[in-house]
Amino acid sequence: MNDHDATRPDGTPRDGSPRNESPRAEPPRDETLRDETPTTRLRKELPQEVPAAVPRSEQPEESGKPTLTGRQRLMQGLWPPRVSRAQLIVALLLFGLGFGLAVQVASNSESGNALRGARQEDLVRILDELDDRSQRLEDEKQGLEKQRQELENSSDQAEEARKQTVEKEKQLGILAGTVAAQGPGITMVIEDTKGTVEADMLLDAIQELRAAGAEAIQVNGVRVVAGTYLTESGKSVSVDGNKINAPYRFKVIGKPQDLEPALNIPGGVVQTLEKEQATVSVERSTKIVVDALRAAEQPDYARSSSQ
Repeated sequence: MNDHDATRPDGTPRDGSPRNESPRAEPPRDETLRDETPTTRLRKELPQEVPAAVPRSEQPEESGKPTLTGRQRLMQGLWPPRVSRAQLIVALLLFGLGFGLAVQVASNSESGNALRGARQEDLVRILDELDDRSQRLEDEKQGLEKQRQELENSSDQAEEARKQTVEKEKQLGILAGTVAAQGPGITMVIEDTKGTVEADMLLDAIQELRAAGAEAIQVNGVRVVAGTYLTESGKSVSVDGNKINAPYRFKVIGKPQDLEPALNIPGGVVQTLEKEQATVSVERSTKIVVDALRAAEQPDYARSSSQ
């Protein structure tokens, strides 16, 4: 075997003996770098000790500034208030709206004070008067509808129209005082021995009777109509220029169940006259005759629109 065969390709002897070569000089190794990992290097680069978070309550106070609590910081944020112009305008509008609502509620409350303070008897009387007035209007409506049906169904519409015209003339004559009337009603007599009854007291009695549904009124022989007026001259009273003396006698046609209670309500006509030391008597009747007449006056300017 030659020398070439006694060695391996890398130059080492095949029998395992070391080559007679001088050892290659290797660079010195850093043992610290050999065992160092990326995590270890990161730890070295970071600070060795991170201070833990200290609670705010345990942090040292700044020089001259005490630590504020949460409630104190909230109060500092709310007061003094910081109001913008838009917020001020909205506040004024809301205040105006609330004030208007309060005024409206107060006015509605005041309008109901009159009835709220009334006694039960007065409320019952007022309710009865409203019911009676509604019933009268309903009766009048039914009467007009009946007249219309009679005109439509009558074979001689001209004759039926004439009859209705005559009947309407009588009704208007009673209201105008040109026609005598009779029917159920009351008689009221006022004795005034002290001379304390005045014209306005008699006028209040007439107004109260009209409100209770009186259809015809006569005072001491003078017919009371829509344009009637009362005056005083000394101790005497005049009705439409006609002087009348006590006792004052009222003859009234209407529903007695409505007329008498209207005069006897608390604080009404009878009570007012009795305070003036006058004596008042009211009597119901099934037949009252009002025969005082007024002359039919021809109007100076008004004319019928059908002419």
